[in-house]
Amino acid sequence: MRLRNYVHGEWVEGTGKATALYNAVTGDQVGEAGTGGVDFAGVLAYARTVGGPRLRAMTFHERARMLKALAQYLTARKERFYDISKATGATKTDSWIDIDGGFGTLFAYASRGRREFPDETFYVDGAAEMISKGGTFIGRHICVPLQGAAIHINAFNFPVWGMLEKMSTALLAGVPSIVKPATVTSYLTEAVAQAMVESGILPPGAFQLLCGSAGDLLDHVGEQDAVAFTGSAATGQMLKTGRAMVEHSVRFNQEADSLNFSMLAPDARPGTDEFDLFIKEVVREMTVKAGQKCTAIRRTIVPEGMVDDVIASLKKRLDGVTIGDPSLEGVRMGPLAGRTQVSEVGQNVDKLRKAAELVYGGFDSMRVVGADPQRGAFFPVQLLYDDRPFDRTAPHDIEAFGPVNTVMPYASLDEAVALANLGRGSLVGSLFTADPEAARTVVSGTAAFHGRLMIVDRTSAKESTGHGSPLPHLVHGGPGRAGGGEEMGGVRGVLHYMQRTALQGSPAVLSAVTREWLPKAPELTDRIHPFRKYFDELRIGETLHTHRRTVTESDIVNFAGISGDFFYAHMDDIAAKDSIFERRVAHGYFVLSAAAGLFVDPAPGPVLANYGLESLRFVKPVYVGDTIQVRLTCKQKTVKEDREGQIPQGVVAWDVEVTNQHDEPVAVYTILTLVRRQGGVTRPETTSDLAQGLKGETPDALAPARVMQKTQPGDAPARVS
Repeated sequence: MRLRNYVHGEWVEGTGKATALYNAVTGDQVGEAGTGGVDFAGVLAYARTVGGPRLRAMTFHERARMLKALAQYLTARKERFYDISKATGATKTDSWIDIDGGFGTLFAYASRGRREFPDETFYVDGAAEMISKGGTFIGRHICVPLQGAAIHINAFNFPVWGMLEKMSTALLAGVPSIVKPATVTSYLTEAVAQAMVESGILPPGAFQLLCGSAGDLLDHVGEQDAVAFTGSAATGQMLKTGRAMVEHSVRFNQEADSLNFSMLAPDARPGTDEFDLFIKEVVREMTVKAGQKCTAIRRTIVPEGMVDDVIASLKKRLDGVTIGDPSLEGVRMGPLAGRTQVSEVGQNVDKLRKAAELVYGGFDSMRVVGADPQRGAFFPVQLLYDDRPFDRTAPHDIEAFGPVNTVMPYASLDEAVALANLGRGSLVGSLFTADPEAARTVVSGTAAFHGRLMIVDRTSAKESTGHGSPLPHLVHGGPGRAGGGEEMGGVRGVLHYMQRTALQGSPAVLSAVTREWLPKAPELTDRIHPFRKYFDELRIGETLHTHRRTVTESDIVNFAGISGDFFYAHMDDIAAKDSIFERRVAHGYFVLSAAAGLFVDPAPGPVLANYGLESLRFVKPVYVGDTIQVRLTCKQKTVKEDREGQIPQGVVAWDVEVTNQHDEPVAVYTILTLVRRQGGVTRPETTSDLAQGLKGETPDALAPARVMQKTQPGDAPARVS
């Protein structure tokens, strides 16, 4: 069976020479892969001209719903992928990490896309910058999708997760993906890709797949493209220094294999929970995916007085690891991904053994259940010990990408930190301790050299996701040897595929561009109270100036009685006189309550509920006799996704400024309200309203805001035929 490539919206077989693919357990050929005849320049052009425009026309929320639909579709078919995954040497646990982990990343970014990004085609990064004295010339940062393609070159050890963790961020950003999986396990990637295409969920051009060589693909990249690579540091160095990569300053993100560490702190002595957790984690990281994880523990750093206990405990636990056919009950570790890896890992172990003693394992002691070790890609667990890790540094320089680990001693935490950093940069390090000071010392000393640090004690162990588990919420990457890149990390991973541009202009212009009202932009007024209007009718910039209220001593006393807040600054004349306020002040929360009383329309209407309050600042104190007034402005609108049985609604963010009788702000904040929608899912077309304000027009009566019907992931323009 020859794998097919998905390019230009169709499945095609490569021509000419192909690479044979083998079952890692049996050694039998399962197929072949090649990209001969593929027009790589055309692949890039198709992504840029077909996929890019379609994705960029979608909002973040639409793209997020697309990811969710894709995750649901793939999850419903995962048993098929589990069956294929066995041929890669993966146990059920290994497959769960790869397959469910990949689908889970899609779900995670679908959720983040709806919660942390606007229902817009762009992302506004940070608050407005006041760059002029009068506030009429301001700055703001906006992030827009790159207008090129994201090229993803993945490693063999995670054929599903490796593809989806990169794709999820690129697609959410609005950038099409060209996926190049490692050839040796590309048959599993192709199976998932087939389901993705069959689903019809992704727009044309949003996804292409190359099973085989990448050919001259990187010779055709330009300044709007981005390349993400996972693999060896040597290969990454070669890729990022290509002529086109350098000439066009192409964004390059590298996640390279690294010499990750796990450290046992002095307090975690034998018999403690932390010691037992440490032993369990080291063995797990040595044997999951047969140690072929970029995050696996390669260096085990322990107090010199505990070396014998650690090695004895590791040996005992490793004795319970059964190697063999992963489809058999009781097998805990399968083979490497291919026979080529057996040779490569073996050569690196030989180099390590010149500097370290083999204390457990080896080919002589390997027993394989249910398979022929001469045909399959099986490799034995090997535990080494380097008793002079500052003098014999091979374990800090050489990585055997398999079930291989080196134990090394330290005399003090300072030495332990130095050993951890000798790897010259890693993806992850872990520390097992119940001592907060030890944790602080190790983190302070090692954080600059490691992309992620996991600190485990008995209280976190039950819910810990483990040393070797990158999460979509946190960055995955590391400095130095680890490649110097970052993937995922929540919003950060998405912004990697976007251009951050600084905007400068008047508040009115920037409000119109970003569709978010800014102070000093035009205020749109109307006779109708804004709380009497449906979500669809409200316009960005619509403002209510309330009547006034004078604060009395009775207000303060009554609020103290209701709230139970008798803080001296509100109730004690003498103490308040000696305070920073110099006299009694009103409660800050009374000011908020009084402000609500000024701007709320009490009768039933489209406003359903208060949804929250953000960015509250009490700017100046309010004293007895002060008169307050509120300016309430519609700042931003976000449609909430329709759900069965739920009233159609959206979230309106209101900019609130409470001022005193001198027009000085005393409190500023944003409140969020849930507001009923009249129709289906719509997005306000607010630019024209704000442009109206630019011309100085302030309509007396409200004309319903224009709305633009949004494209759903299942609509025809967003489907692959």
